[in-house]
Amino acid sequence: MSRYVTPLALLCTGLLASPFAAATDLYSLKVSNDLFSSSEDGHYSSGVELSRTTLPEADHWSRRFADWLPGWQADDVDAVSYHLAHQIYTPNDIRRRHPRGDDRPYAGVLLGGVSFFADEEHDGWREASMLDLQLGWVGPAAGGAVLQDRVHKMTGSDDPRGWSHQLDNEPLLGVAGNKAWWWQDRLAGLEWEYGPSTSFQVGNLYDYVGGGGAIRFGEGLDKSFGIPSVAPALGGRQGFRAGGGFGWYGFLGVEGRYMAHNLLLDGNSFKDSPSVDRREWVGDLSAGAVISWDNWQIAFTSVWRTREFESQDSADHFGSITLSKWL
Repeated sequence: MSRYVTPLALLCTGLLASPFAAATDLYSLKVSNDLFSSSEDGHYSSGVELSRTTLPEADHWSRRFADWLPGWQADDVDAVSYHLAHQIYTPNDIRRRHPRGDDRPYAGVLLGGVSFFADEEHDGWREASMLDLQLGWVGPAAGGAVLQDRVHKMTGSDDPRGWSHQLDNEPLLGVAGNKAWWWQDRLAGLEWEYGPSTSFQVGNLYDYVGGGGAIRFGEGLDKSFGIPSVAPALGGRQGFRAGGGFGWYGFLGVEGRYMAHNLLLDGNSFKDSPSVDRREWVGDLSAGAVISWDNWQIAFTSVWRTREFESQDSADHFGSITLSKWL
């Protein structure tokens, strides 16, 4: 694999493995794939994300760092998450050696970063905030071609033949944030949380602002936090508190985003590369269910996304599964 992968992978692995003041940490593995929800293999083809979340002590570095962040203070930080993700994007027909010029380009993305979370309880409602700092790489150095080829050979799937036309190498740097307001209630024997949210992302991968809302219903909602999401959407803090027995919830969420820039559709920032005409307004409808017991949690999310570029034939449908455990 390209020489660019090793330094970035070592950096992100170091973040995941760095020592924390807390005695226990939450590990999560999220796998996203369009085949979870449809029979097609294209567009956001697959993604894998590993994260490690800690509850910082009073002297944790994240609290000192938060004092430098606009709108944040040291006491605001309730949790810190380190994450490493790999994503693969392809046109719909991966059997073509020369992809259609009106379908999205091939792209492999490797992203690492750190997220800060704040959760402030009020009388009958809570305010949840997230700030995510990320760096990464897009292009052959991210290894998308090698990974998809090997997985498809093992599973007997179609050979992806058009990776020679993927986006070129480019480093990625970005900042993203999410804020949600959750009102709490009890109805028909179930606990409920519902409310609006806002989000943004700035960087050379995405530039967007978004808004929407979500509803959660089930038992033991105080054990868990936000709703699972699929990139580029931000679902806020995900996961759950250790212990506490059994809990479950279903959820439904909507979000609209004004996409001012999407490198995966617009093409490389400083080089000629494949591209398509990006749609400025994109919407997501998400639904799913989450089950937790003691120190384990499993979450399933299904996402319907409106067309992201002008020549796209139809909306996309894909899903993700997240398995989490406190260790």
